[in-house]
Amino acid sequence: MSAVSDDGLDDEPAYRWPIPPAGGWTADDLDGIPGLPPHTELIDGSLVFRSPQTRFRNLTLRLLDNALLDQAPDYLDVMREMTVKLDAKNRPEPGILVLPLEATTGPDQTWYNPEDAILAVEVVSADSRQRDREVKPRKYAAAGVPHFWRVEQDDDKGYPVVYVYELDPATKSYGLTGIFHDRLKVSVPFDIEIDLTAVDRRGR
Repeated sequence: MSAVSDDGLDDEPAYRWPIPPAGGWTADDLDGIPGLPPHTELIDGSLVFRSPQTRFRNLTLRLLDNALLDQAPDYLDVMREMTVKLDAKNRPEPGILVLPLEATTGPDQTWYNPEDAILAVEVVSADSRQRDREVKPRKYAAAGVPHFWRVEQDDDKGYPVVYVYELDPATKSYGLTGIFHDRLKVSVPFDIEIDLTAVDRRGR
């Protein structure tokens, strides 16, 4: 029941943070926990909430999303900010996912399997730096996601800098294959060329 303030108006009831079970939350719990903020992730059984997003992050996601959609083969799709159920205790949300069209099960789908993920992209924010540089890449690699990009903002020009990684299947770890300033050009997982200086331009 909401309280009544001195001016006679009802105050909003205080939000009650979810109390985790003894063993922590599971990936299957995430969709059923009431009142979670949008884009909540699950890392090692703990809920991770997102801070307000920066203009740089949103512009970078738009640039990469549009470019990948334009250049991806017809059998691939590009999804923005959808979770991947890596295991029972981990359900992160990459900024962008590239995956086969058949990985989609319907309009109410809220997550994908790691074996369907071909490329995961994370755009680093101030509050996500350790997760995006260390925690998530390690978990994506262990789950077998073959390609990973980490995107950071260049301190001088303000453009995206893309760190491109490829999975070593023998060690289940990523190796850095390139660092791209101004223009990204790679041949895997398919031929991709992106003008990174166009991040703040409308259209292409």
